[in-house]
Amino acid sequence: MNRGKRTLKPVVSLRGATLKFGKRTLWEDLDLDINPGEFFAVLGPNGSGKTTFLKVLLGLQELHSGTATLGGRPVERGSNLIGYIPQQKSFAPETPLRARDLVGLGVDGHRWGLRLGTAKANRRIDELLDLVGAADYAKVPVGQLSGGEQQRLRVAQSLAADPRVLLCDEPLLSLDLQHQQAVSALINEQCRSRDSAVVFVTHEINPIIDYVDRVLYLAGGRFRVGKPAEVMTTEVLSGLYGSRVEVIRANGRMIVVGLPEGATHHHEDAHSVAGEVG
Repeated sequence: MNRGKRTLKPVVSLRGATLKFGKRTLWEDLDLDINPGEFFAVLGPNGSGKTTFLKVLLGLQELHSGTATLGGRPVERGSNLIGYIPQQKSFAPETPLRARDLVGLGVDGHRWGLRLGTAKANRRIDELLDLVGAADYAKVPVGQLSGGEQQRLRVAQSLAADPRVLLCDEPLLSLDLQHQQAVSALINEQCRSRDSAVVFVTHEINPIIDYVDRVLYLAGGRFRVGKPAEVMTTEVLSGLYGSRVEVIRANGRMIVVGLPEGATHHHEDAHSVAGEVG
């Protein structure tokens, strides 16, 4: 956990942030600061607006009202302050792109034309491959790699510019437990060693519970922000859902039972705390 006592300027700030689609409100009057080196998780049921929250920070979705800033400036598309890890989607088996080429897109993908393999770019690619433990399959076509191996490459690609904010959209989805742990540890290492803020949208908090500093829980147009122990409680979740929800802690895991009909969650256990992409 991040328990430093430094006074930091927030790298992400929202003030009075409201997002609506027609008559439906995803959230309203959200005031939020996320600091450098903070591991911040975004949870909630299907359709609660978790992925849309990331789209706001990416400059892809305008707020209905309020403001959102990155590094003290209004959010904008293509900000070099941001690294982005998308949801895990497998490449087709016949994809010829090599692992190092995929990572290289994060190093100089902003340049037009074919990469000429400059020494500086190649050194940076090698550093990133080593960082995520992918050096052994650097020259293997990505379509021949496992989902976990591919996701390691996406982590490496997202870190190429040493981002101040790392946005993660369900990066553990479809990964087995071993790869969930490995990818989570890589992201946490970037957060702690490089002082990057991590905004981690997830359907399952348990794989990252040891890393999370604070949680934003979205449900039914309501929200709650705080430390996991403050937000993931029977009282808080019952208030968000408007009906009785029980939170049980067992063997270091959180289990939620009694979710209202329609508040579906995808996870390995039918009653684990979760929240699919909103």
